[in-house]
Amino acid sequence: MEAEGNRVVVWARSQSWLTPSVAVLVVANLVPLYGVLFQGWQVFPIVLLFWVENIIVGVFFVLRLLTVRPQEPIGWIAKLFLVPFFVFHYGMFTTVHGVFVFALFGREMAGPGASVGTALALSAVGKYHLAAAVVALALSHGFSYAWNYLGKGEYRRANIGALMARPYGRVVVLHLAIIGGGFLLMALNSPVAGLVLLLVLKVGLDIAAHRREHREAPDDDQAASAPKSTP
Repeated sequence: MEAEGNRVVVWARSQSWLTPSVAVLVVANLVPLYGVLFQGWQVFPIVLLFWVENIIVGVFFVLRLLTVRPQEPIGWIAKLFLVPFFVFHYGMFTTVHGVFVFALFGREMAGPGASVGTALALSAVGKYHLAAAVVALALSHGFSYAWNYLGKGEYRRANIGALMARPYGRVVVLHLAIIGGGFLLMALNSPVAGLVLLLVLKVGLDIAAHRREHREAPDDDQAASAPKSTP
């Protein structure tokens, strides 16, 4: 009976991707799919949208840093230095990334001497009618923050140093795939099937990153109360 119960637990953990936050993530990524199928989006609007998503990711990681381990007074002193540093460093990282996105895929938006910033990003979002997709992605990340980070108590046990490094891995892996796929699709004149496959790849990478990020670990109370195995 105990062995059967263990098998059920293992199966349940293997299905951990079947969560409300993953469902919201997938639904949010259906909006760009609609853009490809019914609004004629090509490579640049898709790459631009996922660059804007990096900004959304940064905003929610700032919120995570601000709310991590509130029970530890010494942590608030560290946040006075670490949060501004993260904002500056991640902001520069995202800006340089945006320069490459506009230079490689959106030259018609960023003319000679144009600086990549809020004004240019908002102008491009408006031109390509990306507002609904941006809102959907923001709601997805907001739901994950509320459901997983706050609701499941991740904020009480997260490590602030690891938290600061986490968004960079997601951004680098995702956009190497997106930009590499974008170049290929531009060479093929942006076929719809290829764009759909690119979006499917993006969703798959998102789910993998989401599962890795929110992999459950027992908190201190649970670990202390867990039965000890005897030799």
